[in-house]
Amino acid sequence: MSGCCNHDVTFDGLSAGYRRRLVAVIAINAAMFVVEVIAGQLSGSQALKADALDFFADSVTYGASLFVIGMSLRVRASVAFAKGISLMAMGLWVLGTTLYRVFYIGVPEAEVMGIIGFLALAANVASVLLLMSYRDGDANVRSVWLCSRNDAIGNVAVMIAALGVWGTATGWPDLVVAGIMATLFLNSAIKILVQSRAEMRHLAAGHA
Repeated sequence: MSGCCNHDVTFDGLSAGYRRRLVAVIAINAAMFVVEVIAGQLSGSQALKADALDFFADSVTYGASLFVIGMSLRVRASVAFAKGISLMAMGLWVLGTTLYRVFYIGVPEAEVMGIIGFLALAANVASVLLLMSYRDGDANVRSVWLCSRNDAIGNVAVMIAALGVWGTATGWPDLVVAGIMATLFLNSAIKILVQSRAEMRHLAAGHA
């Protein structure tokens, strides 16, 4: 991964092709947020609700990533840091609500989980393919890639949870997957925070 460890110059998003792909990914995420938040409420699935929240957060943070392209490294690193904080907050929220549901378990509708999970997976695979050639870059660009990758993994997990709910007739598989997704959010948040902080320290050292 060029520039990630030695802080050499990395791709900063200044590409018309990247901008077009990022706009397309923002539109995909915004549409899927609406679909999943409705489906999650109707089916009672905590995993779907967690995934819907992820779609919403991605839409907002991708918009921020698009807005700061071309700005100074300090601005881009600061925005990436803020995205890391928001991703960590989202992970903690999902983890907290999942723990709450452990004591109040309802059985979600496996069929709805499976159908929406497959639709969301298709949307996220499309996003991943659009961004694949831009997965390495500064903290701002890399945060977009990590979020998109997490989404695809999360949707596979939701489908596995749907199968588990259908097979066991309990809500435990749904809760387990929601917990795993929360852990994934937290892990990615730490990676984004570490890289953005490293870029800011590197910038400060360059001005020293």
